[in-house]
Amino acid sequence: MHHNDSSNAKAWTRRELLGSGLIMASAAVAMPNFLQRSAFALPDPSLGSLPGVPDDRILVVIQMGGGNDGLNTVAPIGYDAYHRLRPGIGISKQQAITLENRYTDIGLHPALESLKSLYDDGLMSIVQGVGYPNPNRSHFKSMDIWNTADTTGTGDGWIGRYYDSECCGFGAGESGRTPAAKNTKTIYPPISIGREAPLAMQGRLTKPVAFETPDLFRWTGEQIHKTLADPYEKLVGREPTKTSGSSNADFLMRTSLDAQISSDKIRKAVAARSLVDYPNSSLASQLSMIAKMIRSGMKTRVYYATHGGFDTHAGQGGANGRHANLLRQFGTAVRAFYADLEKQDNAGRVLTTSFSEFGRRVAQNASGGTDHGTAAPMFLFGPMVNPGVLTPHPSMDNLDGGDLRYTVDFRTVYAGVLEDWMKADSKAVLDRRYKPAPVIRKS
Repeated sequence: MHHNDSSNAKAWTRRELLGSGLIMASAAVAMPNFLQRSAFALPDPSLGSLPGVPDDRILVVIQMGGGNDGLNTVAPIGYDAYHRLRPGIGISKQQAITLENRYTDIGLHPALESLKSLYDDGLMSIVQGVGYPNPNRSHFKSMDIWNTADTTGTGDGWIGRYYDSECCGFGAGESGRTPAAKNTKTIYPPISIGREAPLAMQGRLTKPVAFETPDLFRWTGEQIHKTLADPYEKLVGREPTKTSGSSNADFLMRTSLDAQISSDKIRKAVAARSLVDYPNSSLASQLSMIAKMIRSGMKTRVYYATHGGFDTHAGQGGANGRHANLLRQFGTAVRAFYADLEKQDNAGRVLTTSFSEFGRRVAQNASGGTDHGTAAPMFLFGPMVNPGVLTPHPSMDNLDGGDLRYTVDFRTVYAGVLEDWMKADSKAVLDRRYKPAPVIRKS
């Protein structure tokens, strides 16, 4: 994106930035490039809200990277074929956590014991057999398919398209900032915890914010010498100025300084003490930061966290192996997250979903693990979910070359989240109409 015309470059200053509540921070190595791509996709505080669309609802997405073994996560303990094909790693009926539901042939992995209270309290739903036609077993391609909601795995991210659809005056075209449309509402950039934002959050008009830790992009001069603090404050506290002839250089300098100030808001938010004790894991740390940002009153509507390591080709184990440790980290982190949100009185605002790019094959392999498969369960959490086990387990007898046949298209789950929680037009986001899965309570 080029901005050689000075009329297209806006002098975003500390006063305007803090006044509009802008949030922007990144741990990306090429920070100037990130700024160039995203700075003109900033919310305009003069834009109003769109009637009928709730501005206070939040979506948190947890990516279980590597291909989570859904067959051991929500185990079909009532099927003889399951125990026969997984003699060394399967979850026994005695080990499984039983759930009160109409499908008595399943049970949770024992490492997910921490989720039992969420389930019993009606704060958790399970959708089994989620996948898509002609599944792809490549990590990268399948993740692209989930991210784009397109079986070709090409195009913009589905969350990015949601932002583009909801805020047509938010982004910028080639000539600069797009004029605000009538009734366009203020939408704040989605935030991803990690070095790079996932494809799911990349739109044509909107660009996400990504950071591993808010301390990676901040002013450190004061640590060198305290006398540097006053000159810095005077510089970033200046009044708006006209753009000089070198608009690109000026633009990047102004935006870098303003991003520095906005990162102070994120750092201040995550520096606060959590209201509950979180377990010691990467996912727990990410969810703790997200909870603090929500608690601080930030206007961000979508957050994204990652929990990797699920490519368990060997040594997967049963109740106490590698997969169990990953699930235990997942369950304890989510439970702590909702305990935190409850203490904030924000739980009713936050829907959390989890997904993985694919499940695993039904039979264990010779290395005590599982290879790339197809369908797997999705979890949804929060007081707004339609609770319980919503769909039956896919057939264990009618397999597709040793893999489960999917019974729920993942895009119907997306449609349910978009239509019934975010109150968005799912067709505009997903490029075609899918019947929304009934994952959200009807109010």
